[in-house]
Amino acid sequence: MSQDPYTYRPGPPPRPQPPIRQGPPVAVAVILIGLVLALVAGIGLGGLAWLRSRSSSSDDRDRYSAPRAVEARGELMEVEKTRIQVYKQTKPSVVHITSLANRSAGPYNLNVQQVPEGTGSGFIWDNGGHVVTNFHVIKNADAARVTLADGSTFQAQYVGGAADKDLAVLRVSAPKDKLTPILIGSSADLQVGQSVYAIGNPFGLDLTLTHGIVSALGREIESVRQGRLIKDVIQTDAPINPGNSGGPLLDSAGRLIGVNTAIFSPSGSSAGIGFAIPVDEVNRVVPQLIKHGKITRPGLGVQVATDELAKQWGLSGVLLVGVLPDGPAARAGLKATTRSADGQVHLGDVILAVDDQPIKKTNDLHIVLEKHQVGDKVKVKIQREDEQLDVEVVLAPVQ
Repeated sequence: MSQDPYTYRPGPPPRPQPPIRQGPPVAVAVILIGLVLALVAGIGLGGLAWLRSRSSSSDDRDRYSAPRAVEARGELMEVEKTRIQVYKQTKPSVVHITSLANRSAGPYNLNVQQVPEGTGSGFIWDNGGHVVTNFHVIKNADAARVTLADGSTFQAQYVGGAADKDLAVLRVSAPKDKLTPILIGSSADLQVGQSVYAIGNPFGLDLTLTHGIVSALGREIESVRQGRLIKDVIQTDAPINPGNSGGPLLDSAGRLIGVNTAIFSPSGSSAGIGFAIPVDEVNRVVPQLIKHGKITRPGLGVQVATDELAKQWGLSGVLLVGVLPDGPAARAGLKATTRSADGQVHLGDVILAVDDQPIKKTNDLHIVLEKHQVGDKVKVKIQREDEQLDVEVVLAPVQ
């Protein structure tokens, strides 16, 4: 029988196949492919950004990297260099003052010990060991210690003080090589807004530097002496705290322009309103304290009523209640208030003006007279009963 070419003929049995493994679901595969593509794209963008940064202009590189470069090189700004120079220059001139009080101790209180009463600041005035500070720093002290910038401490001798100027002078017997007098500047040409620096010992922390500006000029503050004002005071926002009193206020050249003396603060700490006695006033007062131990002022040689008493009498001016015998006012014929035998009061002359400057209260008179020198002749306008008179008076020294 012939064979049909299309007839099925069984061949050899098929070889066994390995079992088919099931692959991941389609969604998972898509996520994996997306992550791979994102990674590739990120690398590409990062490389592009790197290339762009490398090819950016030098101005762009300076703009973004300058602060880090300055920090790395340790460079300082000019204002920082100024502060550092002011501190280094003035530090040797600033002192720490400790006021001391005598305290009795032991059986029958026979042993007297000196205990710290308070602290403040000051500065070296000259090579003679004179130290300037505020009067209120040492006013209740029985003694004082002065510690120099190098840590050496000396007992201080009281030279003199002016309560109504809140200035005092001490003296230490320190070797001259330890004394660095402060540089003296001027306060007449100060301007609001200029930089100032204060160095002192706030809260007992030695040689602390603070920085600020002149906030205002021509302020008035009360002095330690009741009823007397300190004129032309400098106001500053440089932080001044307890312990800074008596320390220097400096300009950007490190020159003394004022003595830090008071703050305005509800809390007792710095509130950004501090006051300093102008150096031009210090220059007038300190030499007199060194020479005489007190201030010699030009005066009229009179005693005046309080402003309250003058108001009770309905007066606008300064009422004379006493005229010193043989004094300037007596020689000019001024009359004081008197009381007759029957108890009736006869009001004396009332000063209305000096050199055409109105006198409304006692402090006005003090301020006008302090602008003069001993021996100056001034024109005094007075009210005597129902008439006004002009009298010339030659000023004489008074305490």
